[in-house]
Amino acid sequence: MKFVGLAAVLLALPGLASAQELSGTLKKVKETGYITLGHRESSVPFSYIDNNAKVVGYAMEICGKIVDVVKADLKMDKLDVRLLPVTSSTRIPLIANGTIDLECGSTTNNAERQKQVAYTNTHFLTASAFVSKKAKNLKKIEDLKGKTVVSTAGTTNMKQLVEANAAKKLGMTVLPAKDHAAAFLLVELDRADAFVMDDILLASLVASSKDPAAYQLSDEAFSLPEPYGIMLRKDDAPFKALADKTTAALYKSPEGAALFKKWFQSPIPPNGINLNVPLNAMLKKMLEKPSDSADPAAY
Repeated sequence: MKFVGLAAVLLALPGLASAQELSGTLKKVKETGYITLGHRESSVPFSYIDNNAKVVGYAMEICGKIVDVVKADLKMDKLDVRLLPVTSSTRIPLIANGTIDLECGSTTNNAERQKQVAYTNTHFLTASAFVSKKAKNLKKIEDLKGKTVVSTAGTTNMKQLVEANAAKKLGMTVLPAKDHAAAFLLVELDRADAFVMDDILLASLVASSKDPAAYQLSDEAFSLPEPYGIMLRKDDAPFKALADKTTAALYKSPEGAALFKKWFQSPIPPNGINLNVPLNAMLKKMLEKPSDSADPAAY
């Protein structure tokens, strides 16, 4: 399905914005002439900076589809797209205070966060695991007893790590890092024994490292599968309706499967790595039956 055709179908659906009822984000975009996307700097392959200093990724392309439909729906000849880097700690406040309109990255959708922000349909499912050097022979959570373990500040992974440390009485030294790249560097330099993060992000960091063969992901996860979603402001029904209809149509179309193949099963910038992530039954269901649910059982 060509995207022009997708946009035309979406705009024919009831419930999208009209000039007479603009409010929230759509009103802001129409009046200012621009929309602001929050992006990550090292969340490969979702949102990151390539070797040409360009922001790219799977989530960025999804946000681009939403932007195109916003532009068409508002009948704007030109829509300026502004990019603003965000971190795990700043992304929710910047959505909530209106600084950014969409957060295009690798953000877990959960019930606690839904008290502050909203999400459009899930675009990936992951689980919290850890990476370490093979030489350390760390495979299960119990193997981390007494070890120094890092995670990225402001993430659900850090919360899970702290909770597991207390519940299992592991006596770990827990370190916060400002972003995923900084956390992985601590493992590379042997300043931390392991890094707890979403398995897909760990896989991408390993694939991009100087010596991928030196690392391994854990055999055990800290969590059930978690849904990733594009984040937007809470209580902005017209904008969310447009984002939901856009992403649902995209995911169920051949273009959705092609987008997944491009970023998870093909060489990607900057170094041509291939993550080789299979489109398993769970991910296939996610695309075929789009949902914004925060409940892992829904997938």
